[in-house]
Amino acid sequence: MKHISLKLAFALSLAAATPAHASEKGWDDAGSIARDALVVAAFGIPAVQGDWDGALQAGGSVGGAALVTYGMKEAFPERRPDGSDNKSFPSGHTSVSFAAAATLHNRYGWEVGLPAQIVAAFVGLSRVEAKKHHVHDVLVGAAIGEASGFLITRKASDRVQIFPWGDTKGGGVAMTMRF
Repeated sequence: MKHISLKLAFALSLAAATPAHASEKGWDDAGSIARDALVVAAFGIPAVQGDWDGALQAGGSVGGAALVTYGMKEAFPERRPDGSDNKSFPSGHTSVSFAAAATLHNRYGWEVGLPAQIVAAFVGLSRVEAKKHHVHDVLVGAAIGEASGFLITRKASDRVQIFPWGDTKGGGVAMTMRF
């Protein structure tokens, strides 16, 4: 679990390296990269550990947040600060980032969750700095993502593990239980 925290800390350092005087495009790019890193972590960490329930729950959390967010964008059109369109409310980057972070936090604990939450907060900040969203867009997006992540994701149990397996003659599922 320690190596997972180190990877998230590395992602955080990349996100935090963006200087305060960066251009709107720089903030936009940095926020998109941080969002993508969180989504990859939310699916990748469970997949690497063979935690297919965790990967499925990550899909539900991120997908649920995205559906609610994009539904609200249609129901409550709001002009972006940069004037590019009427899809400002709520922030999709932020909702998806917080859904991924909340999933990691709820499934694997604060050691993984705290760095992920900090990266998600950076994504929200980047959306405001890039002039893509108002502060309230980001706050509502964060609330949607947190709710989705914590409502859909369960804590991982180390007492029961399920391992799919396969070879040239067949495949199956093995289960181990610890009492």
